[in-house]
Amino acid sequence: MPANPAWPPRSLPRLFVETPLGPGAQVELGAAQANYLGNVMRLQEGSRLLLFDGSSGEWLAEVAEAGRKRMTLSVVEPTRAQESVPDLWLAFAPVKKGRVDWLIEKAVELGVARLLPVVTQRTIVDRLNLDRMRAHIIEAAEQCGRTALAAIDEPVKLDTLLKSRDTSRMLYFADETGGMPAARTFESGSAMILIGPEGGFTPDEAEMVRAAANVRPISLGPRILRAETAALAAVAAWMSSAGDWR
Repeated sequence: MPANPAWPPRSLPRLFVETPLGPGAQVELGAAQANYLGNVMRLQEGSRLLLFDGSSGEWLAEVAEAGRKRMTLSVVEPTRAQESVPDLWLAFAPVKKGRVDWLIEKAVELGVARLLPVVTQRTIVDRLNLDRMRAHIIEAAEQCGRTALAAIDEPVKLDTLLKSRDTSRMLYFADETGGMPAARTFESGSAMILIGPEGGFTPDEAEMVRAAANVRPISLGPRILRAETAALAAVAAWMSSAGDWR
């Protein structure tokens, strides 16, 4: 079953760690995380917090040792099982730096399993910092209570994505020229949503997408949406009708 965050939110700090978690595990934190917990969150020996490693659920831990540049955590007990992630991928043309950061953060909060940057003819961003994007994925997962991290792929050109994709995964194409209303179109099962860049797809690109196998054009309503708004609107609509909001 999908994990439901507790409400009201628990006040314990929540941290992603690379160390595999389990009963009695010891977690050695590096300088950056130790500084955050010790100097920002003011944790001391005996303080408690929540940890997740992306694969084994959420765990209660306590500070065993606290130093200026290092900290040791001791895992106490599980608090939540690993979440069941809806099999939704979001393929999007990168937008400007601040806006793509926001897109990634909110897509993670909404439950997307994989993010795929796609280069189109009108894409204006020619370089992506994947390390920065992964950091935003981790931070968003820490804040929203996810126990799984969304994956992020290297950027690919649109034609490469269409040629290499598994065609058994339904591709929902946000088509500015029209399509079935998204809320009445989405079906359960593996899915990918494709969102274009600022300025939209070129006519040739749109025709190429429509001609690909197992593609369904969708409409996101009568108003003109920014690329990042369209992406999140489509994800929210899918989650409400075919994902884990049902």
